[in-house]
Amino acid sequence: MAALSIGIAAAFPFTTATSRSRTVRVRPRILCIGWDPEGLFGPPQTGHIARLEFNKRLEKDAEAREAFERQVQEEKERRRALRESRSVPVTPAEMVEYFLDTEAQEIEFEIARMRLRLDEEFFAHLRMELGQLRFAVSKTQDMEDRLFELEALQKALLEGIEAYDKMQTELVTAKESLTKILTSKNVKSTLLEMVEKNEINRSLLALLDENIANAHIGNQKKAAEFMEKVRSAVLKYMTV
Repeated sequence: MAALSIGIAAAFPFTTATSRSRTVRVRPRILCIGWDPEGLFGPPQTGHIARLEFNKRLEKDAEAREAFERQVQEEKERRRALRESRSVPVTPAEMVEYFLDTEAQEIEFEIARMRLRLDEEFFAHLRMELGQLRFAVSKTQDMEDRLFELEALQKALLEGIEAYDKMQTELVTAKESLTKILTSKNVKSTLLEMVEKNEINRSLLALLDENIANAHIGNQKKAAEFMEKVRSAVLKYMTV
């Protein structure tokens, strides 16, 4: 509760004489305007401007977050529509043109979708065209540009395939590791054993995240809570 503060004159009323012998009575002066002995107006509110600014920032951040999420969703829809609209190539030559027309952020998806067809036959065709362009007697600017594009494509595909195959191998191992953890009677001992075998990695963590998300979607709260505890334990031992 706010206190009533008054000046010395209010505490000790007195009269003073002026040069004209006129009596001047000093009236009590209230210095605190928050006086509310009955509590009718609640506690005094401070920092009103600061709160307004905070609320404005909060609203602005919320709007920005909504706009960002909307853009992300629109981009996902755009990519989905683009993927569905593209005709899957048949021959190695068509595949080369298909990948050349693929957006950079879609290369990984297309590699995963057509991994089985990115075989020796395809790369033999790609190497043959590269050889023809490299050893051509006379080269035009279009040929130089084509050579540059194909070399970049070959490099991107080889690196992408290597990463994809490694991820698939790790994913198989991660599934086995996760099964071992979830069926273990002593999770800590199992994790220590897996650390010694270098079986704790980010693929296992990603698989756990996926299973946790699916458990929440399926309203399996106990399963989600258990796997979240396992995830925390995995993080402690993860070195890769």
